[in-house]
Formats: sequence, structure tokens, C-alpha cells
Amino acid sequence: MRIEDYFKILREIKDVSFATVDKNGHPQVRIIDVMIVENQKLYFVTARGKDFYMQLEEKQEVAIAGVNKNYQTVRLNGKVKKLEKSWVDRIFDENPSMNDVYPGESRYILDAFCLYEGNGEFFDLSVSPIFRETFSFGNSKLEKKGFIISEECIGCNSCAKTCPQKCIAKGIPYKINQSNCLHCGLCFERCPVKAIKRI
Repeated sequence: MRIEDYFKILREIKDVSFATVDKNGHPQVRIIDVMIVENQKLYFVTARGKDFYMQLEEKQEVAIAGVNKNYQTVRLNGKVKKLEKSWVDRIFDENPSMNDVYPGESRYILDAFCLYEGNGEFFDLSVSPIFRETFSFGNSKLEKKGFIISEECIGCNSCAKTCPQKCIAKGIPYKINQSNCLHCGLCFERCPVKAIKRI
């Protein structure tokens, strides 16, 4: 799938988890509506009186996660910026149910924000083996995660034998298929010569 498709999944879910960090460094999470996605950007609103608003203003970062009925998860994390007032009107035009929550001029207690740059991950539990893909958007560099098998591999087969998704191929060194890896770390723990490294 394309990156745009992953953003579209979040728009279709609509009510997803948004996480920030408060002034004491504690994680905070709440459900926020994804109002618009376009051009690998995600748009949402929040009211100026909310703690969420203050956390966005202070840190200008957010993490987002949603899962659909097909057990497909999309996670995004990155930088946000506040937008001009005209975006509130556009969001209300494209999400008319917002008029019931904030009727008339009360909508202007809201400000629109855009997640414009960061990293993401698509994780699909509906297939076997599982499928995962990491991606970046905006000007962000891709952050790779998981495990790799180094040249120190002795070919003992411990990793492949214990992998729950059977995504490790024989060879010297053995090789992990990153698209099917759970990142569980079982191979890392079982390797007798510590040839498996965390990325």
C-alpha cells in the first residue's frame, strides 16, 4: 500500500488515540477525531481550554494510533503545527456533525492542527505471517526498528526454530524478513553467540 492509504485508514477509523506528554513528563492519551487527511498530512481540532491544546502548543509533537475492524493498526508520530482559522471552517464543512457539538460561532474556540512530518508504521494481524511496514512522511528520516543478524552468526538455527512467525531464513548469516517480524526479541534472547542485534 501507499503512505496515503495508511492515512486513509486512520480517517476511516476516525476516532483514534492521540498521545502527548504533560508538563511533568507524564504520558497522556485521549480519543480525537481525524478530520481530514491529504498530501500525507493529518488534520484535527481541539479547544483552547483543554490540556491537550496546551501540550500541543508546548511540545508541538503527537503520537497517534488506531486499529480497524480488520486488525490493521496504523501508528504515526511526529511534528504538529497550528493552522490559520480558515481551517476550522473547512473542517466543519467536511465534518458536518461537528456543528452539533460546537454550534454557531462557538466553533471558534477550536484551533486546527496539522501533523505534517514524522514516522509511521502499518501492522496487519489479519494475515499470516503478520505484515508490518515502517515509513516516513514530510521531511522526516525513516527510523528503522527491530533486529538484525550479524556476521557473528554460527548458523545454529536457534533463532529460526523459535521464531513465532517463522520469518527467519537460513544462511550465513541467517536473515530476518523484516516485513513479517513481530519485534518480540525471542531470537535475540535465544542466540547463543549474541549475533542478533537490536536496530
